[in-house]
Amino acid sequence: MNLAVLIDYLESIAPLRYQESYDNSGLIVGNRNQEVDSAIVSLDCTEEVVDEAIRSGCQLIISHHPIVFKGLKRFNGSTYVERVVMKAIKHDISLYAIHTNLDNIYGGVNKKIAERLTLQHLSILSPKEELLRKLAVFVPKQQAEQLRSALFGAGAGHIGNYSECSFNISGTGTFKAEADANPYVGQVGKRHEENEERIEVIYPQHKEREILRAMYESHPYEEVAYDLYKLQNSYDQVGSGMIGSLAQPMEEAAFLGFLKDRLAAKVVRHTNLKGRKVQRIAVCGGSGGFLLPYAIRQGADVFVTADYKYHEFFDAEGKIVIADVGHFESEQFTQELLLEIIQKKFPNFAVRLTGINTNPINYYI
Repeated sequence: MNLAVLIDYLESIAPLRYQESYDNSGLIVGNRNQEVDSAIVSLDCTEEVVDEAIRSGCQLIISHHPIVFKGLKRFNGSTYVERVVMKAIKHDISLYAIHTNLDNIYGGVNKKIAERLTLQHLSILSPKEELLRKLAVFVPKQQAEQLRSALFGAGAGHIGNYSECSFNISGTGTFKAEADANPYVGQVGKRHEENEERIEVIYPQHKEREILRAMYESHPYEEVAYDLYKLQNSYDQVGSGMIGSLAQPMEEAAFLGFLKDRLAAKVVRHTNLKGRKVQRIAVCGGSGGFLLPYAIRQGADVFVTADYKYHEFFDAEGKIVIADVGHFESEQFTQELLLEIIQKKFPNFAVRLTGINTNPINYYI
């Protein structure tokens, strides 16, 4: 497979522009035009995983966490990051990371956690804003349906669980074709009136290029009149964390046991229990402490995440139970998610999970 084909597909699901500003998702080592026969999927790209790829003749490692977060000034093998990058380059192994952009999509990391916990009625805990755009385009009435269908086909018109959404206004457009024009209707040098429709559709920003291309290709006019608007609306399909409900309420201690089992956690650190049943559960894979106010605001009984520091547990203030399962434990099933995504689209491509446990934390029990 050409690596670019696989990358383009992954980024159509989790666009790079959805990653956080501190992140470094994308192709870290390698050439987009490289031909790859097989890939390994891992949560982390460690030196042991690169050695595994070398032994198996694999040309690509897809990890959740990027091996490089900050700029590297030297390549002398003095750090594990330098050694991983040097070894990958030496053995022509491409390294690709899909991190917070996969965290931030509805069907990403947090949905996988929610599914492990059998949560229902899921929604993004903290949807992102300013990711939506609106297109308003003017078209002759007779071609309006053709244009609408083209825009919908390119990805416009999705609002929540509804598709092919648009708003349409009828009116009269006027124009006069100048000497070098080739008008679809009307005559050069004469003002023309045309019954037109103004079609408005909403779309996610990352699809703008495809949507504008579809507009130009299906629009009959030589010069297309259209407006683009940047919206402040939150986008309920992209954001941090997820919240949902258990099918039936559970005692707090029973839920913690259930959580420990379902996420294969060695231990669950938690705040004081409140002596009540829980049902509404918020989750965030990895370091999700910044989402605590959102979990409280949306009425979560328990907030499941990782990397909580001592003093941060006090922030619960008796309003919610914080359950820290560990960073690796919260995100380990991301590997399965990536495997499922790739195998569904490319069933004949040789991709497998790493056999290396990359969790750097051990527990003495």
